[in-house]
Amino acid sequence: MAQDRDFKHILQDFGNYYIGARFTYREMMESEEMPFKWRAIIAHYFSKEVDLDTTMENHIFFLEETDFAYQTYKQLKVRFRMSVWVPYDKKGRRVDHYESREYKIEEIVGNRALHEQMDTILVEELHLTKLALLSFVV
Repeated sequence: MAQDRDFKHILQDFGNYYIGARFTYREMMESEEMPFKWRAIIAHYFSKEVDLDTTMENHIFFLEETDFAYQTYKQLKVRFRMSVWVPYDKKGRRVDHYESREYKIEEIVGNRALHEQMDTILVEELHLTKLALLSFVV
């Protein structure tokens, strides 16, 4: 779909990778632009727990703290950029807009309010530091 291409990207700067959240794990495995170690993590750890045709966007909301994929994301210190629907501001006024925020995987899995809003949340990208990926042993 055309709207999925907005969230299928691989960007990097000196210390980070930014991977679009609408990639399926299979698409990430097949992409030559994806960091090799990330593909190895998907093949070695994620493929045993989740279907490779699953997107990160769908996967993260169904993780449990006991899942090995959760432990892997936590060890890598990943963060997800998400657009969250905000109906009211801090003063109680109605503002109705999406606000872009970054969440650690612990905040996503442990926050039931996010799970209740998951139909209105747009997961944009995975933020992965190169140092965390470098130090992770597969």
